[in-house]
Amino acid sequence: MSVKEQKRLVVVLEVEAGRMIGREAAEVLGLSLRQVRRLIAAYQREGAAGLAHGNRGRPSSRTTPEEVQSRILELARSDYQDYNDTHFTEKLAEQHGIRVSRSTVRRLRRSIGQGSPRKRRPPRHRRRRQRYAQPGMLLQLDGSPHDWLEGRGPTLALIAAIDDATNEVPYALFREAEDAAGYFELMQAISQSHGLPQAVYADRHTIFQSPAKATIEQQLAGELPRSQFGRLMDELAIELIQARSPQAKGRVERLFGTLQDRLVK
Repeated sequence: MSVKEQKRLVVVLEVEAGRMIGREAAEVLGLSLRQVRRLIAAYQREGAAGLAHGNRGRPSSRTTPEEVQSRILELARSDYQDYNDTHFTEKLAEQHGIRVSRSTVRRLRRSIGQGSPRKRRPPRHRRRRQRYAQPGMLLQLDGSPHDWLEGRGPTLALIAAIDDATNEVPYALFREAEDAAGYFELMQAISQSHGLPQAVYADRHTIFQSPAKATIEQQLAGELPRSQFGRLMDELAIELIQARSPQAKGRVERLFGTLQDRLVK
């Protein structure tokens, strides 16, 4: 007997003994008075067994059919063994017409000892920067050199932007290497499709920060040497914010983790 059924039994016995009235019992159990009367009638007919749920012992109507479970496990062992649970669930619906929840996929994969292929580090306590309030206010920029073609071609760099407020990716492009021309093309495409952002957030790569030392005149004026990209941002009145650690631009870093998993597949 479940805890809920035990509670119902105690309350019904209290009512039967005259120590509690029906309305009090309904309030304690969170049921209507009519439901309480039905419980009392069931107890009088069948005893404690009458308080058990009618579906006890029956297979759930929501259970995934055995043949569907077998097909999922077959695919998990073959074509999709290196997919994470969420991606595998999406592919089951898109490619095979099997629509199940991610939790179902996770339970089935764990039952055969198949864990997630992505190993996650334990989270570190870090004070997170608040997102900007509106879309288009801040874009995080970065590049990711990676074996995107899995050895079938050269190593490429994916240059991308992600909106700080919404996680939307307004544009991304592949280049032979991470270079200033790629970021110029990125900003041109974004300006034509989404408009100019208020600010961009990037790392301290020489593309964004000139390696040259400031002249005496610049030091007196409180200015820093500007790279070509920095001068472009000045001309467009876009603030260039430089991140001091990879964690500071965590949204675009996580984006590349996802794309390295999914785009390659």
